Amino acid sequence: MDTHNPLLETWSTPFALPPFETIESTHFLPAFEAAMREHDAEIWVIVHNSQAPDYANTIDALERAGQTLNKVGGVFWNLASTDSNEDLRAIERDVSPLLARHYTAISLNAELFARVATLYQNRASLTMSDEQARLLELTYKSFVRTGALLRGADRARYAEIAEKLASLEAQFAQNVLADESSFVMELDEADLAGLPADVKAAAAQTAAERKTTKAFALTLSRSSVEPYLSHGERRDLREDLFKAWIARGAHPGTTDNRPLIVEILALRQERSQLLGYATFADYKLEPTMAGAPQAALDLLDSVWRPARAKASEECAGLQAVADLQGANFKIAAHDWRFYAEKLRRERYDLDQGALSAYFQLDRMIDAAFYCAERLFGLRFLARDDLPTYHPDVRGYEVVDRKGGHVAIFLGDYYARSSKRSGAWMSNFRGQKKLDGDVRPIVVNVMNFPKPSPDRPTLLTLTEITTLFHEFGHALHGMLSDVVYPSMSGTATPTDFVEFPSQLYEHWALRPEILQRFALHSETGAPIPSKMIDRIMEARHFNQGFATVEFCASAYVDFLIHSRTKAADDIEATERDILQEIAMPQEIVPRHGAPHFSHIFSSESYAAGYYSYLWSEALDADGFAAFEEAGDLFDPAVAKRLHDYVYAAGNRRDPKDAYALFRGRPPRFDALLRKKGLA
Repeated sequence: MDTHNPLLETWSTPFALPPFETIESTHFLPAFEAAMREHDAEIWVIVHNSQAPDYANTIDALERAGQTLNKVGGVFWNLASTDSNEDLRAIERDVSPLLARHYTAISLNAELFARVATLYQNRASLTMSDEQARLLELTYKSFVRTGALLRGADRARYAEIAEKLASLEAQFAQNVLADESSFVMELDEADLAGLPADVKAAAAQTAAERKTTKAFALTLSRSSVEPYLSHGERRDLREDLFKAWIARGAHPGTTDNRPLIVEILALRQERSQLLGYATFADYKLEPTMAGAPQAALDLLDSVWRPARAKASEECAGLQAVADLQGANFKIAAHDWRFYAEKLRRERYDLDQGALSAYFQLDRMIDAAFYCAERLFGLRFLARDDLPTYHPDVRGYEVVDRKGGHVAIFLGDYYARSSKRSGAWMSNFRGQKKLDGDVRPIVVNVMNFPKPSPDRPTLLTLTEITTLFHEFGHALHGMLSDVVYPSMSGTATPTDFVEFPSQLYEHWALRPEILQRFALHSETGAPIPSKMIDRIMEARHFNQGFATVEFCASAYVDFLIHSRTKAADDIEATERDILQEIAMPQEIVPRHGAPHFSHIFSSESYAAGYYSYLWSEALDADGFAAFEEAGDLFDPAVAKRLHDYVYAAGNRRDPKDAYALFRGRPPRFDALLRKKGLA
């Protein structure tokens, strides 16, 4: 039998990238099993060390342990979300509980925790760097927060819950992907009335890829849905598409996420109480910048009232446009984007179809790279020799001002049925300096329409902002400069991790950037200055809608995780929450619970979706530092941003990191001004 497994070998590829062409689905489960055994052996050595605990033989050793498991997981989890197939999905279902059991056993290892606790209790007498001191504190608290102080039946029950949650969360994500992948709306030419030429071309390409009987087709990718909702003249088709979009994960049968949510919530609440917390929200927010549920709720409340009032004004404006055009109906959720686009065109003379012609994907990628060069001295060198997991993926070597290697950056920009929807940043390898300088391999994943030979990929203003947002996350990973892998890159509290990404959005639509990179896709002419002026004038347009749409999801997330008794009917609970906050009938939450992957496919943003708003308050205040300096790329401000934010990982408390960058604590009053809600 061939026992060759490339996942367990030393990779001789450029920059030690995974050798994707030699990796097969059958390699993953044996590799995971071997890596877990190796990790167990490494933990055994730490536990049975006859010497008294010290930093090197306990904390350093813990940081070194599990490298093979991280390596295998880095490949698998990226492929499972970007280029999935049934084999990978089956492995995900099998391996998720195995990994949960493995890591839970480590967190519940009494002898291991005793060594960590001894160091923590004697920390005042230890000679440590600031990073080491913070790592010791976080390591100790992580053990406590994952059950190390539990005993007897509580300890066993905690382990059962962890394993079950891993299975449920993996199934949730797979159900959403299944609903997204299986849906196709086939259209005729007549059904495309109102669509810009590039949107029509994308629909034709989707039909060709899906081999549909009709010439055009739409999927449930946001880049497919939103253009039709914004431009499609057929109200009945807009309604059908919208209903399919918001119903992901809510279809009776094998992909129904509603019963999974009920079970997930009950298990999270039970586990939180085992650990001594009243609710999951209390548990989750303890290590964040907010610190406690009330602080997050106060922020949501402060934004919700003005946002709802603004949305009411916006709705009245849309209704007036619809009435003038002879509409005999009240604006509904599937109408909002359509009439908002008409009002935008009327009020600001901005036609999204004409506007997108200036925003070619390749040029906007260049713009993101340019800003990184001006701010941080980075250059992105295209490398065709780098192995990638899909032909569409682009590879770059990132170098500093002196040509020194910084990172590898992979860009995966196009939608496909094997990729989950949305946009995100991840890495195949994190940065560390514990045993030599290991530089990261970072990936940005988008879902933009793929170009055709006669049509480039053109972006909307929202998509440009998304591109910059995810690239901000990528920079946070690529510029990381810490010793310990647990402190690297984006390994920060969720209500701080969005700060570097949302801050980077500010450069996306600045006149200085648009004048240089927004060139017409056919003529090459730069975007007219009058059009830039109108973009700036319209920057607060529809902000009531966007804020209400977001905050509604944040409230649902926060309130369902703030209950001492978990919801037993998620749809009824969601309706009750929306009624309680007086949700406008014409708007639905950005993420309905059955497809709310942020909070149910993992715990990363559970009880933490508010984090985007918290970080937006930080980024509004943070970008003002450049404005106050009078230079979009002020070197002194950029250096502080680099040193204390992008390069600093989690080596210090986020409050301290922000204050060192800004020269003072954050002020949240800039948030309402940024949104035009003040």
